[in-house]
Amino acid sequence: MPVSRVITWEVTASGGYETVWAVFDGDGLRARGRAVGTLPEPYWITYELLTGDAYVTRRLTVTAEDASGSRSLDLRHDGRGGWTADGRRVDALDGALDCDLGLCPLTNTMPVLRHGLHRTPGEREFLMAWVSVPGLTVEPSRQTYTHLGPGRVRFASGDFRSDLTFDEDGCVVDHPRLARRPAPR
Repeated sequence: MPVSRVITWEVTASGGYETVWAVFDGDGLRARGRAVGTLPEPYWITYELLTGDAYVTRRLTVTAEDASGSRSLDLRHDGRGGWTADGRRVDALDGALDCDLGLCPLTNTMPVLRHGLHRTPGEREFLMAWVSVPGLTVEPSRQTYTHLGPGRVRFASGDFRSDLTFDEDGCVVDHPRLARRPAPR
């Protein structure tokens, strides 16, 4: 049975907020989100994310607008390990399973759910299709996720490390130095 969630994060890294409307269906995810940031300059983004089986990204479409104008990205995974960005093949992403939209806590969900790392001990390294915000450039990013305990996972990429908190459904509650859900009122 599909589970629908609406989640809002205060994105401290951008001085803004993000809201996502997500539907979890078996081992797949469909989501649409909106974010507004003020750092380093005001911007907004809208995105849609579709995964296939095992939460493997199939498509991410993003539109961003800032003082320099509006731009969009259509990032697709062919299901066999190949990626295109706006119809052009991106060989550097070969083998990646997931996208990672910059400053977006939702995209930490897919690898964690695929391997149950919010519940089960283990450590996994991933190649991600990282998308900058608000520039929408795409580049490969090596990331490691390590189970620290129930609902706790260490995220590492290069010199950056952060101990994330996840809810029972595998969605980020707190990503220190990036985003956190506002306290209920």
